[in-house]
Amino acid sequence: MESFKALVAEQADGKPKIGLTRWTDADLPDGDVTVAVEWSSLNYKDGLALTGKGRILRKFPMVPGIDFAGTVTESKSPDFKPGDGVILTGWGVGESWSGGFAERARVKSEWLVPLPDGLGARQAMAVGTAGFTAMLCVMALEGHGIDREREILVTGAAGGVGSVAVRLLANLGYTVAASTGRPEQADYLKSLGASVIVDRNELSQPSKPLTSERWGGAVDTVGGVTLASVLAGTAYGGAVAACGLAGGADLPSTVMPFILRNVALLGVDSVNCPKPRRQEAWARIAKELPAEALDAVTTEITLEELPGKAEDILKGQVRGRTVVRIAG
Repeated sequence: MESFKALVAEQADGKPKIGLTRWTDADLPDGDVTVAVEWSSLNYKDGLALTGKGRILRKFPMVPGIDFAGTVTESKSPDFKPGDGVILTGWGVGESWSGGFAERARVKSEWLVPLPDGLGARQAMAVGTAGFTAMLCVMALEGHGIDREREILVTGAAGGVGSVAVRLLANLGYTVAASTGRPEQADYLKSLGASVIVDRNELSQPSKPLTSERWGGAVDTVGGVTLASVLAGTAYGGAVAACGLAGGADLPSTVMPFILRNVALLGVDSVNCPKPRRQEAWARIAKELPAEALDAVTTEITLEELPGKAEDILKGQVRGRTVVRIAG
């Protein structure tokens, strides 16, 4: 049986031990579609898994990597045939089901989305789970209605979700305020289309239940105190699409933004996303994010380099998107 390269986590002294090894199809979980993985990406959750700093990996041995793009090699599903380009994000892949940091994956067909026309596998992972989440946030805000007369805030703007959200909102003609704790990223964020740079410290301290109405809407990738501050400063009838918990799951807010200003809190989860909306999001990404826009936010690394980057993403030292070349 032909072997393939895989980055595998084994359990040692209660913590994951990560190493490159060779697997065969017999090591993969059951599923009706086998994919030759070409690209994956490094996400915050992957950083937690690779360092053992979060309870992400739920069984061992496990191939981490919460997303991937590649080509179908075998299929028992009528929905896919060998040669089809596919994308996978979510569904516990890289957590309880072997994921994208290997040259081959076997998954359930209902988890896959066809690679849209005009989007290559590398571009798909330049978007990845983070960019897909950013598009879901934009779609949630659009569904609520956004005040174009006010700034739209993006928190954690230099990160994976934030970078793509800034670019998407700017491309759609909104005035984007980008929040970051790294002043050196100001030029980068402006190159993505941000009109205003907001110091993270303005949002990371406990605030009053209500502050001056500034934001017409927001994409919050941080949570915690930051989310509470964003809600307090959102204008009447505005909405905040929240998708991140890096700042904590607690929400030290009150009901005042919701009652007195009719602010909506829109939860966005890239895993629990119905397939029609998932496909709609990827179709819009292929149409609305040109290749040059993706290149501007993307850094490429190899599978061998991946473990060394895990700490960087947890420390907030990774800018934009990091794609991982799996094949070749």
